[in-house]
Amino acid sequence: MTTSQDNINKLRNSVGVRIGKIIVGGSAPEVVVQSMTNTDTENVSATVSQVAQLARAGSELVRITVNTAAAAKVVSSIRDRLDDMGCHVPLVGDFHFNGHKLLTAYPDCAQALAKYRINPGNVGHGKKRDEQFATMIEAACKYDKPVRIGVNWGSLDPELLARIMDKNAESLEPKDAGYVMREALITSALESAAKAEEIGLGRDHIILSCKVSGVQDLIAVYRDLAASCDYALHLGLTEAGMGSKGIVASTAALSVLLQEGIGDTIRISLTPEPGGDRTREVIVAQEILQTMGLRAFVPMVAACPGCGRTTSTYFQELAENIQSYVRNEMIVWREQYDGVENMTLAVMGCVVNGPGESKHANIGISLPGSGERPVAPVFVDGEKSVTLKGDNIAGEFREIVDKYVQKKYQKKIANG
Repeated sequence: MTTSQDNINKLRNSVGVRIGKIIVGGSAPEVVVQSMTNTDTENVSATVSQVAQLARAGSELVRITVNTAAAAKVVSSIRDRLDDMGCHVPLVGDFHFNGHKLLTAYPDCAQALAKYRINPGNVGHGKKRDEQFATMIEAACKYDKPVRIGVNWGSLDPELLARIMDKNAESLEPKDAGYVMREALITSALESAAKAEEIGLGRDHIILSCKVSGVQDLIAVYRDLAASCDYALHLGLTEAGMGSKGIVASTAALSVLLQEGIGDTIRISLTPEPGGDRTREVIVAQEILQTMGLRAFVPMVAACPGCGRTTSTYFQELAENIQSYVRNEMIVWREQYDGVENMTLAVMGCVVNGPGESKHANIGISLPGSGERPVAPVFVDGEKSVTLKGDNIAGEFREIVDKYVQKKYQKKIANG
């Protein structure tokens, strides 16, 4: 099986959902990257700043918490301030427990959001659950907003879970607890979606998610969910964790599902390091999609891991320098040039694989390893272009990259 998006999309066709100007699922060719703020939404300046940072990093949807009356009151102001900045990323409202009250009491909030996220396990119990869920869906219908019905194993509807557990206990061949949990997640999502449709929300306004924090459980849940419906699906490993653990776990789970054509939007739920950059979850999501060949976001930088031939750290510093440089420049490049995100770069540390790897990239540099001549040949589209040496190799290499972009990629025509 190839990893091209066109071929993967043929494996599962979902109903398309419009979120602002973005189409999710259906005939849309690309998996959409989503993220979420961790600011107090009542703090308008902090929330606007973080939404803008996430959007600049490449988040195509940004979810914000709407948990209090004060938060709901300022959502329209957040939207207005972002628009004034030229940041038109769609905002998704995350509702739990009191969403029915907030969407009713604050119509400006309901209108300003591009999508609502509803957790069916956190909308009430018994008759109140059905009434409060209906109120939120009616708001979505009134304002023509799509809804993600997001089920989470940490907040399953206890009545539904008890019903499925009782049914399993009465079975001649009872399943294990993991199976029951997965069945409850999927049942909650599908029954809630069916109720939303009964109330009047179209299938083209519904996205489903069933999140767990175990890799194998997530894969099993989404395989079953995808086989059971044609709703658009949002993927994410909930509570993935911090640092490399969260990145590896999310990558392991989502890559399997994406390879099978499952998933229309993704979010990487990383726990930030203390004081860490929230945009890291966006970068990881992009890198999963790009390394799988599903989308391109920024030029890819190949770099050797280093060995006894590369006792100098210079190639590591240069690789980091170039990777940061192209990601920062992409903020401008993506507005000016078509296709620059497909450019490939190589920063290699010695003569063993350096020249060969450099020739495979659009632009590659082979730095001197231990005992080699202190020169660094640069290859452009497979041909040796120049040899760099001295103290300004990084600056000169960046200049080569800049000139290549200006010469190679078609300039976009400005709107208007």
